Amino acid sequence: MISVILPTRESERVLVPTLAALVAGSAAGLVRDVLIADAGSRDDTAKVADAAGCVFLPGPADLGARLRAAAQVARGNWLLFLDPASVLEEGWTREVRAFVDNAERTGAVERRAATFRLRMARFGVAPRLAEAAAATRLVLIGRPRLEQGLLIAKRFYQALGGHGEGAAAHRRLVGRIGRRIVVLRTRVTLAGGG
Repeated sequence: MISVILPTRESERVLVPTLAALVAGSAAGLVRDVLIADAGSRDDTAKVADAAGCVFLPGPADLGARLRAAAQVARGNWLLFLDPASVLEEGWTREVRAFVDNAERTGAVERRAATFRLRMARFGVAPRLAEAAAATRLVLIGRPRLEQGLLIAKRFYQALGGHGEGAAAHRRLVGRIGRRIVVLRTRVTLAGGG
């Protein structure tokens, strides 16, 4: 049903908790495959991906090109773009399945995408301010941060032209989706609080 796409670069340390959180989706039959779109990591990112049963796709440094290439080989009807340091909280599978089922039942597959609420892993005022800024950004302009993830039907992604070239490719894709992004109740925790 869902292909998870993680763009990596020297991501060995942050990748393990992210992949561990996806196990629930695999066990529930929700996650079909996990693709690691790598930009030439020299650490053990490839070994972590292999040990977790992910598809490792070495690619160019260009973020947009890597995401687009991974989306082309993804086997799922839905794509979940997720930062390698973003860990989905427990229960994410129920909400994602409900969103997907509702979109398919109501014919909104090519009109709706979804994102998660952002939570920073660190303590203190600065991480809370970053969370508030991300929430405000969603309310005012309807655009999530890359770290919040993006769940989108593969057909909708293709109709929008997918990711373009460059480091800002994801931001431009989210701009083309506009206010058609639903904010799920489930949170995604950004390791390190960046």
